[in-house]
Amino acid sequence: MARGGSESELDRELTDLPPELRWREWMRRIEAVLFASASPVPREALARIIGQGASVDLLVEDLVADLEGRAFELAQVAGGWMFRTRTAYGPAIRAAADVGDQLLDLNEFDVAVLAAIAYHQPITRDGLKDIFGKEISRDLMGRLHAHGLIGTGPRSPRRGAPYTFVTTGQFLAAFDLESLRDLPDREQLDDAGLTE
Repeated sequence: MARGGSESELDRELTDLPPELRWREWMRRIEAVLFASASPVPREALARIIGQGASVDLLVEDLVADLEGRAFELAQVAGGWMFRTRTAYGPAIRAAADVGDQLLDLNEFDVAVLAAIAYHQPITRDGLKDIFGKEISRDLMGRLHAHGLIGTGPRSPRRGAPYTFVTTGQFLAAFDLESLRDLPDREQLDDAGLTE
């Protein structure tokens, strides 16, 4: 999110307000920043808009409580926070709004390729071929990239220095993960019958 103006123009401490109003104003600032952002906002960014002695985590907790019962929620994903519509309202949104281009529309194989990238990143197309026993199409990789789910990682140290692929913050947000540490471990996948 691009920053406009100068941080020095912002009264972070709000010493002219009584403590309870100061807290409420900091909560509203966090709410405004999250509402305006299309991607998760990290703690460090939120800390720039509140007083030095205030806790981002406690302010966010109070904001979450404030939003209880609303159609949207505050979610911690990809190393930050973002607003999103509660799952129960998905059908209503799809019925009333043109969100077709926002839907991922991934099939089982697409998700399997994404999972392989997430677990083995950085990985080359040859690495994916070794996992799946077949060539992964450039079209599929292009679609995953176009959705912002994967990006180009470091060049492989092998001959020809092929490109590698990695997952992105958008991948984490799309699959409701705060970080890659939140991916299911091998035992969880075995228990769910998702591995061979």
